[in-house]
Amino acid sequence: MYIASGNLSIHVLMKHGAIAILPLALGAAIYGFAFGLLAAQVGFPWWGVGLMSATVHAGSSQIVAVEQFASTQTVAGAALAGAALNLRYIGIVASLSDVLAGLSLRAKLLAIHITGDENWALTMAERAKSPDVGAAFLMGSGLVMIAVWTVSTTVGAVIGAVLPDLERFGLGFAFTAAFIAMARGLWRGRPQMLPWVVAATVTIAVVSLGLPKAYAIVAGTVAGLAMSLILHRASGVVA
Repeated sequence: MYIASGNLSIHVLMKHGAIAILPLALGAAIYGFAFGLLAAQVGFPWWGVGLMSATVHAGSSQIVAVEQFASTQTVAGAALAGAALNLRYIGIVASLSDVLAGLSLRAKLLAIHITGDENWALTMAERAKSPDVGAAFLMGSGLVMIAVWTVSTTVGAVIGAVLPDLERFGLGFAFTAAFIAMARGLWRGRPQMLPWVVAATVTIAVVSLGLPKAYAIVAGTVAGLAMSLILHRASGVVA
């Protein structure tokens, strides 16, 4: 079974992706463990954490959703906050149209599900170097990431369920710290500064008005995405 764009077998390319993503997977495992630990502390069962990681597979969104649930105990608000952060995947999936071309619908859905910020960025970077890099590399790296994330969050939740209240040790900030660390990984340089500033400004403004944090996250995300779209279209016109 071979990839149309090259002479390397799909299995070799998947293995290449799986090995190349390992350094990033190690970092994700640390975030995942911290997330699972604190999710258990706010009442999530370990199996629920593992199930969420396997089915949602979006670290930053999961962290925000769980933190929102911990502060408000409302499922709708937590789901809304998490979904808002996932809006960026619309652009990510669109950028993969050439990579996923030729796959069956089932394979495309699987590839999209296991695509995260890390393996998407790695795939696009490697694809720029070699035309042989495509869907197989994306899926190989994605399978490693989702496996590592699911296992690390589940292990964290199992341990967190038997530990004393971490708030007493001042570790409640770990949620925010983990999110900041993951957000830092999304930074792609100064050209992205304006959308980030717009998103942060709108989020702070909505919170200052006394509205729920979930609404602030949605508003900030939409504003940031809108600014990114405006800049992208403006650059296209200039070109």
